[in-house]
Amino acid sequence: MGKDYYKILGIQSGANEEEIKKAYRKMALKFHPDKNKEPNAEEKFKEIAEAYEVLSDPKKRVIYDQYGEDGLKTGGTGTSSGQGSTYHYTFHGDPHATFASFFGGSNPFDIFFGSGRHRGANNGFADHGDHDMDIDMDGEDDPFSSFSHFSFNGLNGFHHGGGRRHRTEPLHSSRRKVQDPPVVHELRVSLEEIFHGCTKRMRITRRRLNPDGRTMRTEDKILNIVIKRGWKEGTKITFPKEGDETPENIPADIAFVLKDKGHLHFKRDGSNIIYTAKISLKEALCGCTVNIPTMDNKVISLPCNDIIKPGTLKRVRGEGLPFPKNPSQRGDMIVEFQVRFPDRIPPQSKEIIKQHLPQS
Repeated sequence: MGKDYYKILGIQSGANEEEIKKAYRKMALKFHPDKNKEPNAEEKFKEIAEAYEVLSDPKKRVIYDQYGEDGLKTGGTGTSSGQGSTYHYTFHGDPHATFASFFGGSNPFDIFFGSGRHRGANNGFADHGDHDMDIDMDGEDDPFSSFSHFSFNGLNGFHHGGGRRHRTEPLHSSRRKVQDPPVVHELRVSLEEIFHGCTKRMRITRRRLNPDGRTMRTEDKILNIVIKRGWKEGTKITFPKEGDETPENIPADIAFVLKDKGHLHFKRDGSNIIYTAKISLKEALCGCTVNIPTMDNKVISLPCNDIIKPGTLKRVRGEGLPFPKNPSQRGDMIVEFQVRFPDRIPPQSKEIIKQHLPQS
């Protein structure tokens, strides 16, 4: 049967989204290891994070409700044979990242646990809006199939903005530490990833201080970047203080800025998408039906009975990208027509056209 995520959060199986969030907030604060010193607090805190990540995601929750934990992690069948669905979920193993993501990177420890904490919101990231994750595991571009790799030597990212002083850092010698400027990376995503939502896993290499506070080590860390449905190009996802650490500095924030990949059929205009339909001159003058592909792999038949002039636009309501603040609704598809003119017309056809086309 595996773990009972509902029991772990102390809720009924029919709990709604708000009840799940409320239960996670209560349980995570109760069992956080910086507050709860019981021997099993760390393991309980991890179970709570895993339960929340499954139950707060509609896609994972449906599979869990049908097949249980084993089915969720072995491919949606409840067995290890691999038959059936190819959806595989594995908890990333960092409950502190889940905690920080939930509280939006706002350092809730300062309120609940005082300033003497050793870990917490800086292990995670601040995102935009609510905290539900929509993970797309379909298609060839599986975000979990490989890790992208970043380092902080200026080759893969660029520094942006000026340094700032951090109020809560202790004094060293006679001056405060200064935080390094943010390191910003461009993160390219496909329109399909924006349409469905996904999680990207990025491996970063950074320097960290050893416990002696003087020597440093190099370590890798996996950052889970949650791309929510409909997010616009230019959206920035920030991981606080994940850059290089030295005895003299406060680590830089690491930020990823979304950039659209090119697409075979569509280009984006906010939450709308634009599709270019190519038709012949005969079709433009005499009428036709154009088959339009959509983001969710449907085909829409669009009848065109009027004369289509070059640059004519037609709008198909609700076939665009999800609105970032209301993903249950979508923008429109704008169909832009290109008319292909023939290279030549036979003389006899030219005479017929002259007779029947209007003078102006």
